[in-house]
This record gives sequence, C-alpha cells and structure tokens, in this order.
Amino acid sequence: MTDLSAFPITRKWPAQHPDRLQLYSLPTPNGVKVSIMLEESGLPYEPHLVRFDANDQMSPEFLSLSPNNKIPAILDPHGPDGKPLALFESGAILMYLADKTGQFMPRDSARRYETIQWLMFQMGGVGPMFGQVGFFHKFAGKDYEDKRPRDRYVGESKRLLGVLDQRLAGRDWIMGDDYTIADMAVFPWVRNLIGFYEARELVGIERFPHVTRVLDVFLARPAVVKGLDIPNRN
Repeated sequence: MTDLSAFPITRKWPAQHPDRLQLYSLPTPNGVKVSIMLEESGLPYEPHLVRFDANDQMSPEFLSLSPNNKIPAILDPHGPDGKPLALFESGAILMYLADKTGQFMPRDSARRYETIQWLMFQMGGVGPMFGQVGFFHKFAGKDYEDKRPRDRYVGESKRLLGVLDQRLAGRDWIMGDDYTIADMAVFPWVRNLIGFYEARELVGIERFPHVTRVLDVFLARPAVVKGLDIPNRN
C-alpha cells in the first residue's frame, strides 16, 4: 500500500484509499473543473472537502500543499517516475491530468497549444472577471452605492462572453469537434455567472446564443452532472 504520511495534508484529511489520487476541493467553479475531469477520465480518486466556513484553506496542513490557500489541490501517489506529486492551481492540474490519462487534450502539438491558449483565457479572464461580477452584484459589493466598479466588470464579462460566442459559432466545443479541458475550465464559470451569481439579465446572456447552446450540452454530460457536486458539502 502507498504511504502518503510524508505529506502533512494527510494528517487533517486521512487517505482511506492511499493508492488513489487525492482531491482536496470544494464545489466552486474552480473546484469542479478538476472533479469533472476526474469523472470524465475515469481515473480513481478520493475527494476531501475543504470547508471555507471552517477556514480549512488556511490550515497548516492545507497550506503545506497549496501555499496560495486556494482550492483545488491534488496529491497523486503515482506521479511522474512513480513518485507522489502534489499540485495546486486548477489549470495546472487539468493539464497534468490530461497528460497523465491521454484524454481531453489534442495530441497534435499545434492544437495542444491552442487548447492551452483557451485554458489560459479562462484562467486570466473569465474566472477573475466573472468572480468580480459575483462580488459586486450578489455579495458585499452589491451594497456599494457607486455602481461603476460593478459595471466595469459587467462590461468586461460581456466582452469575454462575446469572444467565446464568436469562437463557438459553428463549433460543437471550443476546439471544434473535440471536447477538451478548455471546456471543463470555461463552462463551470458561465454556469456560475448566470446561476449562482444571478447575473443572467445583468450580462444579457441571451445575446450569446452559442455560449448558452454549448453550456446546455455541457451540463447534460453525466460526468459533469456528477462532478458538479464533488466533494459533497454534506
């Protein structure tokens, strides 16, 4: 049996199945990217809930693996050269899992980098901008009388949705016929923007029919349905 005791995170979240990949996460848009990928790929894993309401993300054990105190993070007992590998940052984890499983990343070098390009589009644009809309529209920022900060992020989110809508015109997925980690990264954030953040009307999502079309197909995938609730909050 694999011994993961050298990793402090296992003291707070003991591995019941140490031979499986360990996932430390919460079902947020960033968190479910990885749980969806794990469900889609069929790679055996063990999920652990990192509770923000208990400040788990600031615990020494979690910080030992994810020093930026963000979810998700993974500990793979069967990493490169057969040695355990710990990783944080959802984009890096998606790329690692795609390489590890040989799935959801084009093998052709040019298309591989094109996929990474759209993954970075989510990491650098969609996630940060949609998250700010959530803060200024639904959470504490909604009480600010000055709506210029909110409107700035709403405007940028609309622009990003327009870029995505144009890309998806005439395509089944971001990379055309191929469903990839780029889709797994982008569409949980679109779902959150118009659902949990309640910004459907604010961003005028009906103006982006290709985005909503592909979002519906994405949300109907069985692995997505399951991954969106992992780790279970209960």
